[in-house]
Amino acid sequence: MKTILISGGTGLVGRHLCEKLRDKGYNVSILSRANQQETNLPAYFWDIDKKEIEKEAIESADYIIHLAGANIGDKRWTPERKQLIIDSRVKTGELIFDTTKESKTKPKAFISASAIGCYGTSTSDNIFSETDLPSNDFLGETCRQWERVADKFEELGMRTVKIRTGVVLSKQGGALAKMIAPVKMGIGSAIGNGKQYLPWIHIDDLCGIYIKAIEDTQMSGAYNAVSPNPTTNKNFMETLSLVLKKPFWFPIVPAIAIKMLYGKMSEMILNGNKISSEKIKMTGYNFLFPELQSALNDIIK
Repeated sequence: MKTILISGGTGLVGRHLCEKLRDKGYNVSILSRANQQETNLPAYFWDIDKKEIEKEAIESADYIIHLAGANIGDKRWTPERKQLIIDSRVKTGELIFDTTKESKTKPKAFISASAIGCYGTSTSDNIFSETDLPSNDFLGETCRQWERVADKFEELGMRTVKIRTGVVLSKQGGALAKMIAPVKMGIGSAIGNGKQYLPWIHIDDLCGIYIKAIEDTQMSGAYNAVSPNPTTNKNFMETLSLVLKKPFWFPIVPAIAIKMLYGKMSEMILNGNKISSEKIKMTGYNFLFPELQSALNDIIK
């Protein structure tokens, strides 16, 4: 069976994807810093600062999935944090590229994570698709540099796919855990004016799209990984309250409070657009959880 090499294999998406791939019979290995290995999967050492990867990692892989990157919503966006967010995606991708370029054998495809942040932190009437250009704000520039590295693999004759991911819903944590906390306390509410869109995806569908990207040799370029049914922040929180059987408070969480708490990162929370999933649907991918309530019911049980 084919071997998949994954960077970021111990993260929220990486762990789940490794399980799904192994369930389908794939051999899975990860890139790991030895002192941070948290899995029983075969692991190859890499050191980003020293620009080192065990060459066998690349030469034994049929496909590479690049998920490595610092959590965008983990800490306030100080200048230092912003640079780390970019470097953790770009420098790791460049290291994989440089090692692949020097390898005797090359994988069939390079599949990279990206994000719907490509379209920027704003709210508008647009429905963004993969043909729209990256925005000029921080998230847009991050994705521009991130995807530019992925595109370099085409120079090596490798099929390249970029998965622009929305808010991932998972029972293992992530953004949903932060949303659930106030609802469980009975103080669930919309954030800001609640009209901003929150493009979401169930983690099983995200993993399904990555597997589709491996198996469908016609897939190339960027694909939005979001539910085909967009929802506003207010509707999301109302549905979450319904699933948890908790009250939903009509009063909103004021935007000023979010700005004081998160600084520049609040732009990502207070804004959001509709994102099209038509391109991934045109490949024949069928969403397991196209509706928000069924997705939340599956996770919160």
